[in-house]
Amino acid sequence: MSTNGRGSESGRQPTVVVAETTTPIERKLIASWLRSDRVPKEYRADGPVEEMELDPRRLARDLVNRDDDPLVLPVGVVWLPEARDGERRVRFSDVVALTNPRSPNRLLQKWLVGRSPDRYRIVLAEPARLSELRARHLAEDGDPAPESFARFVTHRAVVGLDRAERAVIGDRYKVPRLVAEQIMDSASFRRRLDAISTEHNIAPEEVRLRATSALGELVAVQSRLVTDLFTEMMRPLHSAAWTVHADESGLRSLRDVNRRYPLVFLPSHRSYADAFVLGDVLARNDFPRNHLMGGANLTFWPIGPIARRTGTVFIRRSFGDDAVYKAALEEYFAYLLTKRFNLEWYFEGGRTRTGKLRAPRYGLLNYVANAIRSGRVEDAMLVPVSITYEGLAEVAAVAAEQTGAQKKPEGLAWLARYARNQRRRAGNVYVRFGEPLSMRSQLTTSGDPELSGEPAEPGSERSRKALQKVAFEVAVGINCHTPVTVNCLVTLALLGVRDRALTLDEVRAVIAPVRRYIDARGIPQGELGVLDIEGGLANVLASLSDAGVVTTYAGGDEPVYAIQPGQHLVAAFYRNSGVHWFVNRALMELAILHAHANPGLDPVRAAWEEAKAARDLLKFEFFFPDRDRFEADMRDEIALLMPSWRNALPDVELALAALLETGFFMVHRALRSFFDAQLVVAERLARRDPSLQVDRKAFLDECVAVGRQMLLQGRLFGPESVSSELFTTALQLAANRGLLERGGEEIRQKREEFAAQLLAVGERVRLAESLDVSNRKAER
Repeated sequence: MSTNGRGSESGRQPTVVVAETTTPIERKLIASWLRSDRVPKEYRADGPVEEMELDPRRLARDLVNRDDDPLVLPVGVVWLPEARDGERRVRFSDVVALTNPRSPNRLLQKWLVGRSPDRYRIVLAEPARLSELRARHLAEDGDPAPESFARFVTHRAVVGLDRAERAVIGDRYKVPRLVAEQIMDSASFRRRLDAISTEHNIAPEEVRLRATSALGELVAVQSRLVTDLFTEMMRPLHSAAWTVHADESGLRSLRDVNRRYPLVFLPSHRSYADAFVLGDVLARNDFPRNHLMGGANLTFWPIGPIARRTGTVFIRRSFGDDAVYKAALEEYFAYLLTKRFNLEWYFEGGRTRTGKLRAPRYGLLNYVANAIRSGRVEDAMLVPVSITYEGLAEVAAVAAEQTGAQKKPEGLAWLARYARNQRRRAGNVYVRFGEPLSMRSQLTTSGDPELSGEPAEPGSERSRKALQKVAFEVAVGINCHTPVTVNCLVTLALLGVRDRALTLDEVRAVIAPVRRYIDARGIPQGELGVLDIEGGLANVLASLSDAGVVTTYAGGDEPVYAIQPGQHLVAAFYRNSGVHWFVNRALMELAILHAHANPGLDPVRAAWEEAKAARDLLKFEFFFPDRDRFEADMRDEIALLMPSWRNALPDVELALAALLETGFFMVHRALRSFFDAQLVVAERLARRDPSLQVDRKAFLDECVAVGRQMLLQGRLFGPESVSSELFTTALQLAANRGLLERGGEEIRQKREEFAAQLLAVGERVRLAESLDVSNRKAER
């Protein structure tokens, strides 16, 4: 390929090579490559070739107004780190040597060209005729100005070269370029800013300045160098503590989906380490780094600036009526999804305080929905991700917050403490991926009016309900892939006995029938096989003892184990990580016990009504399906209990006998702490003057104090019931029933009925405990 000036020879079509270079050496490398036979045949020019720098000012001057129609071919140079252990990643040793192997200085480039030709590649992007580029620019932006067209050509070339570079270095290094500039050039965004200017009576120039500032605050400026170093720096924060077990098959199917749609990873949030664990799993499997949506609490130095350069988007906790910031955020979301960048955030809004999933937040999901509703994005695939830890050092602090301790602010001192705690071994962490959910399909089937063609105001009640159903399906997807761990089983056993210590055989007696149930249900499991190895259970208990969760007394005939005083909320955290798997079984037990205790009632109707009433008590704690699906789930539980059963509720006596034959009851182990917390809230409400407004904060503080009193009186089963988190959801339930409204005797009566209902449930829970065969074995 010759490099002649502008013009044509014998009518041959000219080619303009736009070269992305930073040094004369890179320009020489490209010029040499153009003259060689290494240029792919499909890109070899049949006419004169002109080289031009990839610079918007140069392109605006020398390219966009040409009257011929050259082929525009972007070309660049990629520099590679040295291969180490089969990988080409930047290491801290490179930084210590004051070099960046992905962007070497001029002297190092010269040395590499002569000594290590494997350390650089010439890459080229898909070419296009100048006329094609003009047509696309007008269709997308509608701005005929030469400067706007030059920026458009520059961006297309940069993106194309970036894509070609990733073919060499791997998809995990996919990074956005020139983001804020493209958004501000967008015709649709400019029209939205003009509308804000008119609506809020703000000068157009001021609105644009605010939008530019907001994008500067939001847009993650990703760096491949920092990404490599951050991954290497943060890996010890989880690799020393846990052995990571990732769902490789799930990742393979996700990679196929990601070729067409952006992925929105929505993980459960149990630890500060979640982002590091998931990020490392995805990097090892060559996924591009997610844009992680985070809160401003982690913007402190040095984490904030570094995280921002690895894809973290720091969003204001609250931006009220700031229409410009909201527009910039929504446009940024749409941009990332349109360009097929993957997103990640914790849709619970914060780390769980109890170990189970919290109620979801809908704000960020709504931005994804709006991008699809507006037609900007064809679809986005929501990926439920379960991250489950056998042990977590930070749980003790989380538990303390539930009884009144103040949350310590994040900062350098906090980071140092956190890193120090992460040196302790804590077992395994399991990363599992649910089936990706089409956001478009989920919204459509959930009745979203804006996608079904029905007239509806943006943000209508029906749209909100559709989004809630989408979040519900994500939560179900997370729960369905959350495994039961060894610590979940052991704490389930120890929390089920009132402050008594158990021997190894007694713990084993409690766990054995539960494991049979887990196997029969096909429930996902962690490394439960360790319990079948000689000494395996003892090692699990020893690990919990080392972590301060379990206390061991070995001064008698044999060691005995109990929950360490003051650590019941920590133990409940581990139990609750898998407790959702046992909720339907527990509700079935309540239903059968209620029907058995009321022989004068229709047993079928009594049982179903009790199951539905208990479900309603727990609807703010767990994710239940609609009533038809719930009834089908309960029928499956009965069929598992009595395989010969088909269409009608079996005889109550036979059902109770079948429960006893399973060797365990679950309701007192899985649900008692939730019912006990609700009882505290119900009784405090019943004693208040219904004509007075309930001060929620003061009321919750009162529940913590009175809950401790009720625990000392033996009215609550265990300290895990005294939790501000459980009291908060119980108060939410009371509000849903209209019990926080101000009124007279009618409100007082409803509150008393609520308390009476919970006292009755508590009686049935105690009956289940007395019938539990595994408990009786543990008592012998």
